[in-house]
Amino acid sequence: MSFPESLYAGPVIPAVRNIEDFNWALSESTAPSLFLLFGDINLLPKLLSRAEQHQRRLLVHIDLLEGVGKDRAGIKYLARQGVTALVTTKPHLVKMAREEGLLVMQRLFLIDSEALRTGIKLLREHKPDAVEILPAAVPRAAIQEIVRAAAIPVFAGGLVTTREDVLQALKAGACAVSTSKRELWSLRF
Repeated sequence: MSFPESLYAGPVIPAVRNIEDFNWALSESTAPSLFLLFGDINLLPKLLSRAEQHQRRLLVHIDLLEGVGKDRAGIKYLARQGVTALVTTKPHLVKMAREEGLLVMQRLFLIDSEALRTGIKLLREHKPDAVEILPAAVPRAAIQEIVRAAAIPVFAGGLVTTREDVLQALKAGACAVSTSKRELWSLRF
């Protein structure tokens, strides 16, 4: 399964950190998907239902979802609940989620050249559908190296607070940017 472009029809994917942001993103943004960076297993069914009512897809950050095991049983539970896409920093969850038919975005923190080499190795071994690199201000050469080595969509996130930050990440080669800044959620270029 490849990462569908319909998930990032615009340059910005809202990263929602609380219920207020979630509600605002559903009513005020036009983004086809949202990064879900909060919640628990009790709230998740309601969030999935509301997203579906608004024809949005949730990319659930499993590492930040409370009450679900970060293991095969947890992945299976999320798939049964209707989750179709996960975000994780944990490479071992990528394979499990893909085996359950979920789209998976691997999140990588690129702090130096060693993190870049290790990240590319992880991407090749675990084969996520997409990668999100943090912070978004990673040099163009690093993004291009990931694109060449892994041949998957590259997203950027983290420390994105201005329109210029979004533009810089896109110019560097990211296909879209995630941010928790509401002011940026409806950007168009």
